[in-house]
Amino acid sequence: YTAPDSCEGRCEEPYSEEDECHCDAECERRRSCCEDYRRHCRNEGFSSSRDAITDEDLLRVSERLYRADRNKARPSDVAINPQYQASPDETGDQEDRSPQPLYKYVNEELFAKPTYASFVKLLDNYQRVTGREEEVTAEELREQDNFLKEVMKTELMKELFAFLHEKNRYGSEREFVADLKEMWFGLYSRGDGEQDSSGFEHVFSGRARPGGTGGAGQRRAGGLTAGSRFCVGEVKKGKVSGFHNWIRFYLLEKQGMVNYFSHNFNGPWDTYPAVLGLQFSWDGFYKEVGSAFVGSSPEFEFGLYTLCFVARPGRACHLSLGGYSLSIQTYAWTKSTYGDGKSYIATAYVISP
Repeated sequence: YTAPDSCEGRCEEPYSEEDECHCDAECERRRSCCEDYRRHCRNEGFSSSRDAITDEDLLRVSERLYRADRNKARPSDVAINPQYQASPDETGDQEDRSPQPLYKYVNEELFAKPTYASFVKLLDNYQRVTGREEEVTAEELREQDNFLKEVMKTELMKELFAFLHEKNRYGSEREFVADLKEMWFGLYSRGDGEQDSSGFEHVFSGRARPGGTGGAGQRRAGGLTAGSRFCVGEVKKGKVSGFHNWIRFYLLEKQGMVNYFSHNFNGPWDTYPAVLGLQFSWDGFYKEVGSAFVGSSPEFEFGLYTLCFVARPGRACHLSLGGYSLSIQTYAWTKSTYGDGKSYIATAYVISP
């Protein structure tokens, strides 16, 4: 799939200052072409201009995926109580301004649907703290395979594969599924050399990084690195990392392990999936801004994040959902690779204003 320092699959991709190098027709004049520009973009084989995923392509395919989310929650399935909306200056205060839980009601019959059920089984497979090596059992590997099998039965993931196949990213559905397993579930080290994390765990399950007091009253020290306001990996010690999934949040809030503080963003959608930017604490660890879809199916989030990681790794991926604009940011894990130099997913999340 697309690599940020290569023109493979990026010929005629629109110019963006965020890119490491460029593959559009003007890059030679600007002297900003990727090293393999001539090999990929001056030939008519794989990765020629017809294989580029344009901004317009992303808008069209994301609308198709939005319409194909047959398993999303109905308006009667989920009731939320957002309460206090925090200003940008308040998101780091770690002050609980919402006395009630975020979720008033969730119809748990949703969780009996095959993609939900297989997704929920994955959530307890991970250590909460970085630096502790994951022990992946045979049963957990079967659960990964079962989740991939169930999501690939859905219209949404079939639509996504058809698009990526048309764009020459994958030659077969089998190749696509094998790559999904590596990019999402392949282990790498966020800690002290231990194989302690994966893209799936970081995005959907979340991490608490040890350090400091870790308490909800701990103040934020210093500034955040570029983009980290919306959660980019382990940002600070004693803070929640990742954790962008509404089902995971609901289940932990129900157990009393998550305390909802406020929200800084409530998307324009009047049905599901909606989008919220949240402030909360998880077992004493604070999350300054955790953006999340609400009411979407597991395959919807999994599919959108995959699309953006393949098409726009390391930069904003601009989509359209029900006629409204939305952007997703993904990052590749740069310290280790799999296969012939492919990257694992480091993180993926909705960019909230």
